Order: sequence, then C-alpha cells, then structure tokens
Amino acid sequence: MNLRRGSMGTGPENVRVSIITIALNAGDTIAQTFEAMLAQTYRGPIEYILKDGGSTDATLKVAEEYRERFEARNIEFRVFSEPDKGIYDAMNRGIDLTTGEIVGMINADDRYEPGCIEAVVKKYNETGFDLCFGNLRIVMPSGKSFVKKARYRRYTTSRDWNHPTQFVKRSVYDRFRFRCLNISDDMDLYFAVKKTDAKIVVIDEVLADFTIGGVSTKIPARQIPERIHRRYMVYRINGYSRAYIIECVAFELVKYLGARFG
Repeated sequence: MNLRRGSMGTGPENVRVSIITIALNAGDTIAQTFEAMLAQTYRGPIEYILKDGGSTDATLKVAEEYRERFEARNIEFRVFSEPDKGIYDAMNRGIDLTTGEIVGMINADDRYEPGCIEAVVKKYNETGFDLCFGNLRIVMPSGKSFVKKARYRRYTTSRDWNHPTQFVKRSVYDRFRFRCLNISDDMDLYFAVKKTDAKIVVIDEVLADFTIGGVSTKIPARQIPERIHRRYMVYRINGYSRAYIIECVAFELVKYLGARFG
C-alpha cells in the first residue's frame, strides 16, 4: 500500500496539530494532562479534543474550568461527551473529529513534555513523516521513573515503541483505524502501518510521561493469561514468529509487577 503522498510540512509555525485525550471519570488526574498542554512551547495552531465517554465524576467540570486558559493560549479546545464502546472506539471517534495535519493522543493520566509538539513539528518539517514516536518517561506508583528508549528496527516490539509519544499524519488514519479487538489495538495499528511503505521516524527525546496505574496497567492477576494471548495474537496476525510469546509474557508480568510494587 502506497502511503508516500503529499509534501513536507508547511512551515515551522504553520502545521496544524490535533491532540486527542480520551477520558472516562478522570477528574482526579486530567488536570495534569491539561497543564502539560498549556505548557507546550509550540506556538502554531493546536486543536485539542477531549473525547469523554460519559463521565459521571468531575471530569467535564474540570474541562470547563480550563476552557478560558486554553483560549488565552490560542489552543482550540473542543469537548465531546458520549458513550462509546471502549478506549479504541473512543480514539477512532476522536480521530473523526480532527482537522489537523498530524494527530497525537495522550491519555487523561499521562502528559506531554513541554517541548513535545514543537519537536514533533520540527521533525515533520524535516522529514514529512507518516508516523513518528519518541522516548517515554515511565512514572511508577512510588514516584520513581525511568526512560524507555524508542527504537525503529525491522522487527520492532513493544520494547522499542511508545504509543503515548506517537504522532501520525492525519491522511494515514484515513486508511488505518483501531480494530477494537483488544487492549493491544494501538500496537496492532502501528504494525499495520509499518508493513506499508510509510515513512516512520524516531525522535530521540523524551516526549511524554506515562503513569503506571492507568487503564492499561490496572489489571487483576487472573487476567494476565488472556492479555498475554491477545498481545501474542497481535504479533502473529502481523507476521511475527511464535517466539514472540516470550516477549508477551515478559511484558505483561513486568507491567503487572510494576503497577503493584513500583
């Protein structure tokens, strides 16, 4: 499939960037995500979409409290609240609402580094990428953190790729969407794009902070075998060998233990 169409970015401060935050009852954590958006050093056009799943807590109230600050910062803040069928259905709906040239997604308990969008736009203007991602700071429940480096290899695994730092050209989403199969849909979409001639680049900077304890890490032990199986199936349907079961087991166990003892 040929994705190499279009031109490079339109200028250092003229690329319209759409950011999507998916939320459901995130009133206790979403303010930090908003503050990180307000702290962005990029001064070009930013469209910020909050796709809420029908929260019954203070999420929407907090969002309205930030509206004037976003307007003062010239960030176009749009809020949509409606029931959805889960995280990836919500992400697909959020994508439908975007009007930017490139699209990023940051969850309601995570946050971008201040220079994130500026670094992404700079790389976009240099390369005209279809998809990019960068390094990720992982924050443990104890407050300790470490940096997970981004790498692009022929057989990239989840050890190399960081979804909270991923930005995708909007036209790519016209051809690929989350299939809403399981919790590893984000990795499935990345693998699907990677199998094309898409231009994928890595930014060797920390672009975002990921908090252990979010939706994808709050899991009971009894669900680990099923999660391992679902992650493994994403590898298999995208052409990876059976040996990747080892990576799947290690990934889920590390995530589970980190959420409880980190």
